[in-house]
Order: sequence, then C-alpha cells, then structure tokens
Amino acid sequence: MIAFIEGKLVVKSPAQVVVSCGGVGYAINISLNTYDQLASLENARVLTHLVVKEDSHTLYGFAEEDERQLFLLLISVNGVGANTARMILSSMKPTELKQAITSGNWALLKSVKGIGPKTAQRIVIDLQDKVQKTEGFTGEQLTAFTTANKATEEALAALVMLGFARGEAEKGLQKVKQQNPNYSVEELVKNTLKVI
Repeated sequence: MIAFIEGKLVVKSPAQVVVSCGGVGYAINISLNTYDQLASLENARVLTHLVVKEDSHTLYGFAEEDERQLFLLLISVNGVGANTARMILSSMKPTELKQAITSGNWALLKSVKGIGPKTAQRIVIDLQDKVQKTEGFTGEQLTAFTTANKATEEALAALVMLGFARGEAEKGLQKVKQQNPNYSVEELVKNTLKVI
C-alpha cells in the first residue's frame, strides 16, 4: 500500500490534486476538507489510500491522519463506497462527522447528497462504538456533547428563521462556540447576533 506521496502540487482542484514525485505525477482524489488545507501549499505530503477494483486503481488523499481513519471506517460500512465516503468528508469536517456518529445524529448524515436514511442509520449503527472508542468519550462527556449539539441545531434553526443565510449563521455560531461551547440556545443566538 502507498502510505503517502510527498512532492510538488502541480494541479490543485477541490476534487483532485496531482503530486509530482520522482518524475511521476500522481492523481489523487481528495475531499473539500483536504483541499482547504492544501490549496495554499506548493509542496505537500498527502496521506493516501489505494482503492483497487477490477477496472481501476484509484488513490484517495488526506491532509491529516484523522480524516484518513474516518475514510477507512466509512468504506467498511456495507453500501458506502470510496466516492460516497469522500462526499461525506467533503460535506463536514472530521470532528463534525465524529460528533454526528457518536451522538447518533443520522439525520445530519442523511443531509449529505447521495446518502439515504437507511445508509445514514447503518453508518451510525456500525461506527458508533468504534468512533467512541477512538475518541475515548465517557458517558457523561457524550451526554454533555449531545446536549450542546442540540442547542447548536436549535440556535441555527432560530437564526435561519430570523432571516440569516445558513452559512453565515453557522460561521457565527462556530465563533461563539469557541468562546464557550456550553452556551444555552438563547445565549448562542444572542451572542451570534453580535458577531454576524
């Protein structure tokens, strides 16, 4: 297996990079999350996973080990292929994906293009224990986390109802949650209104 490829990024697009290494250009499929981290770089080490099929050998690349491990977990789920896993990792950050899985928030996974309710539920059921073990969540931490996650969702819904664009509201909420991740819904909305 090819663990990583290091070299000059000769082509960069949101879906693929080409890394020049030893006179060979390696086309590597990436997520938007990885693209964000590589876009400003000229040279990089791209962690990889090679998917071998009868008719193709495809490299998938990651800026961080955390994302690669999530990709491997996702493709271990029946019905989730490499491109679907990449779509999921393009739609949410690794931390958000872990949170969705550990809190059983399959509705968030279902919002990803190409993921139906059955597949979303299967991802949660198959990976919940594995992700919780890697994260080392205790029961109390998980409960606190789930409560904080629900508060964020309710605050986001309130901001959208107030007429703010979803993306703008999400950015504002992220800033506010960095100050205090345990704000109530009301505190989240009030403080987000100050920053957007």
